[in-house]
Amino acid sequence: MKGMHGIIFSYEKKTGLRELIEHRVHGSIPFAGDYRVVDFMLSNMVNAGITDVGVIMHGKCQSLLDHLGTGKSWDLSRRNGGLTLLPAFAYAENRDGAGQFRGKMEALGCVVDYLEHIRQDYVVLCDSDLVINLPLQDVLQSHMETGADITAVCTSALGDGSDTYFELDETGRVTDTIYNIHTPEGHRCLNIFVMSKALLLNLVEDCMAHNQYSFRRCVLQERGGELHINGWVWDGYAARINTIETYYQRSMEMLRPELRAELFDPSRPIFGKENDAPSSYIDPTGECVNSLIADGCDIRGTVRNCVLFRGVQVEPGADVEGCILLKGTVVKKGAIVRNVITDKYVTIRENSTLMGGENYPLVIARGTKV
Repeated sequence: MKGMHGIIFSYEKKTGLRELIEHRVHGSIPFAGDYRVVDFMLSNMVNAGITDVGVIMHGKCQSLLDHLGTGKSWDLSRRNGGLTLLPAFAYAENRDGAGQFRGKMEALGCVVDYLEHIRQDYVVLCDSDLVINLPLQDVLQSHMETGADITAVCTSALGDGSDTYFELDETGRVTDTIYNIHTPEGHRCLNIFVMSKALLLNLVEDCMAHNQYSFRRCVLQERGGELHINGWVWDGYAARINTIETYYQRSMEMLRPELRAELFDPSRPIFGKENDAPSSYIDPTGECVNSLIADGCDIRGTVRNCVLFRGVQVEPGADVEGCILLKGTVVKKGAIVRNVITDKYVTIRENSTLMGGENYPLVIARGTKV
């Protein structure tokens, strides 16, 4: 069966997301008022005609399990194929009690039985922490036209030194793969890879036989000379959510109409979980300026330049600016809140003053009363 099969990696990583991943993995972090980060890669796959997706999970995955459910919201609830959740944590916990996968190749080795039953000829591997609206069908078309063994999606927009970078020749072929560099250069890898099912199985089998677990080191670097790895450059919007600072900055970017229009391109819609909350209420005596407001909010105070998720309450006299308030947050009367991120069900007491910085926002953990 021609076409692509999707594999999404969603398990704990060492990042600077602190309180935001105390109760969840990266893919289930709320974003842009009505979505989770994983919604973007899932939607990219569905828009490319992918009907079978496997999500490899490990760690605090209950939130992600609840969010994805049967996959109905992405038209992936099917009798044959569809969305398959692969919480293969038992294997990692039995391996010397480590409790975590050491790398993607080890994670794939844990679900090799699943990989063997993939019906499609091609597989796309990606992470769950990337916010992007990508035409994956174009990536597959380029992969077939170039005859590459692996096509890696990358961008010319540089990030930090912890990312993986490619050097490309004039044909787009990857000539070198580097990471952990002080001065980033080349093309930044977005960790989206297209290859044939047959090649993926061969790589997994070979890596497992040699106790190799890192896709970056053991495939991109060590086998880069023998494999034809091609770079597919994407210079549209792409945001990796891996620190509190990047989460805050990327969320605030959604207040810019041009970036919001690019990310939520109606020709490639982004699908999220169904929402049955009532419409939001904004009191005529209150103020709501340049903000993203999800359904079910009750705004009676002042809200400026904010992202509010479902069920947020801002009581009369409260003044909120430059904040990201997750589901169920309550800002009591007279509170002044600036540059703050609240996790779910936080209560900010009457007449409180909370001040964060634009470059270092204050983060309030889930369920806290402050």
